[in-house]
Amino acid sequence: MSDFNISKEDGPTRGRYVVMVDGVEAELTYSRMSPKSIIADHTGVPEALKGQGVGKALVQFLIEDARSSGTKIVPLCPFVKAQYQRHPEWADVIA
Repeated sequence: MSDFNISKEDGPTRGRYVVMVDGVEAELTYSRMSPKSIIADHTGVPEALKGQGVGKALVQFLIEDARSSGTKIVPLCPFVKAQYQRHPEWADVIA
């Protein structure tokens, strides 16, 4: 997957995947539609981390987490949607 240490914060209606790199935080947030369906709604990568693959790593973590939990993803976030268009093999978890 990646060399980044990504963690998941999951609440009843919202959650996020978060990574800290050199003291700078990046995140991919989601909203829960149902127990097995989420909306990926925002990927936030600060300027200091751009170009390092942090955003792509967050999306890959999201995809693998969805696969392992049987969750479907609605890619509302433009970055997640763009990554999916580059990776049709993720179709099994995209709603």
